[in-house]
Amino acid sequence: MTRPSLVRVLLVGIVCTAAAALIAATAPASAPTALQGTIDVPEGGDLQDAIERAAPGSTIVLAPGATYVGNFTLRAKKHTGGSPRPVTIRTGGDTGLPGEDERIRPEHAARLAKLRSANRQPVLRTEPGARHWRLELLEFPPIRDGFGDVMTLGTGAASQNDLGSVPGDIVIDRIYMHGDPEKGQKRGIALNSGATTIINSHISGIKAIGQDSQAIGGWNGPGPYRIENNYLEAAGENFMLGGADPQIPGLVTEDVVFRRNHLSKPLEWRGQRWVVKNLFQLKNARKVLVEENLMEYSWRHGQVGYAIVLSPRNQDGRAEWTTVEDVTIRRNLVRHAGGGMQIIGEDSNHPSGPTRGIRVVDNVFYDLDARQWGGTGAFALIGDGPRDVTIENNTISQSGNIVMAYGGRKESPSQVENFVFRGNVIRHNSYGVHGADRAPGQDSLEAFFPGAVFSGNVIAGGSARRYPDGNRFVDAGDFEGMFVAAAKGDFRPAPGGLLAKPGAPRAGANVEAVMSAVADILKTAERQP
Repeated sequence: MTRPSLVRVLLVGIVCTAAAALIAATAPASAPTALQGTIDVPEGGDLQDAIERAAPGSTIVLAPGATYVGNFTLRAKKHTGGSPRPVTIRTGGDTGLPGEDERIRPEHAARLAKLRSANRQPVLRTEPGARHWRLELLEFPPIRDGFGDVMTLGTGAASQNDLGSVPGDIVIDRIYMHGDPEKGQKRGIALNSGATTIINSHISGIKAIGQDSQAIGGWNGPGPYRIENNYLEAAGENFMLGGADPQIPGLVTEDVVFRRNHLSKPLEWRGQRWVVKNLFQLKNARKVLVEENLMEYSWRHGQVGYAIVLSPRNQDGRAEWTTVEDVTIRRNLVRHAGGGMQIIGEDSNHPSGPTRGIRVVDNVFYDLDARQWGGTGAFALIGDGPRDVTIENNTISQSGNIVMAYGGRKESPSQVENFVFRGNVIRHNSYGVHGADRAPGQDSLEAFFPGAVFSGNVIAGGSARRYPDGNRFVDAGDFEGMFVAAAKGDFRPAPGGLLAKPGAPRAGANVEAVMSAVADILKTAERQP
């Protein structure tokens, strides 16, 4: 071979070798080998790698008591054939841990694997479109400096602007999540996902200075949600839907079941700088069932102190469709608050949809006391014309008005269409039903609640002549005598008393049913001094 020919051969070889190296360097890496069955990740192991490689139906098992540090992302998995099977992440072993349908408690922490953020970002988030994940028997400590969210399901950011990108089919079961005792935590779970279940969990120590905080809060997820048998503790709103404009056009979170939860605020937070608002708030939600919960301890601070607030909010002015509608609140025990409920018909800052279709039935409200908790002590503050509001068969002990109404102008107040207040047992106190710039009783009803059904109530105090016929008025001092032991929170009708007379129309809640529904919660309630 001549020297020029040899040079050409060498050059061709060099070029081919370089091209092959370039192709190898730029070719996509082969997908990691999928792992089936049980995937053990020891302390110090790579949890994210296990998440990446876990096949549908797999279980990622973490070491009891071990800590896994990072910012972990649940991936969108490809599910083929048959019913989709979730990937489960859980602490290994069951010894010393609560079984299914039992709520986890802080004393279980020593047995739980812990997922801790490496920075001020959420320790766990979801990839767009991630579905069929289950997290159980895990501890989630606070984020550094109490910043942001501990866990983010979906996102409220502009990247999630259509339903196709929303993650869903997620189950959170028996997790212990908590804020820092000194620095707090802004939010526990940011709930912006599709179908999600949160059950049997304990979220506490969620508190912030100068801003709202929520144990669970969401604003950009469609639902449906099942929130059941949890302890939820937060300074701002223990649970809230809405509060920021959805990025998905027209989105209203709907099909929500909120059942058998314990919502509370520690009394030690009183007099501190943590911003306290309410226990349960809806700002943009539809088709919500709130039943068999214990809600307690809400005082005047960042808000007036009402336990429950229903108020549509087009928060940033870009979501005129926001609404609160088709909400049923039944068989709950609500106590120790500056007021019972606030029901607002529309946003006062930006155009919004209405509040409508509200049913408050068979609940017990007591110790709604302005002297003890601040606020108004009223059972209900109703303003700006909500529609189709029914308040029926509730037992209520409050220090303030029955209803305070406001909205509109003196000559044309905002009117509540289809208002029903029937079969309740309640104190009248000084002003009973009282609308702004109106006399108590009939004058306020005609101005703010034209055509209202106001009947079958047992009212302690007040004057029958100020109200429609069909109600029973008793002396104010006889209120507690109608019950077994009202001073001790026992509002069962006293045997032989007015409410227990054979043939008498039913008035008040089915207290036996309410107390039976919350009995297990009361047994495990966080004790307050």
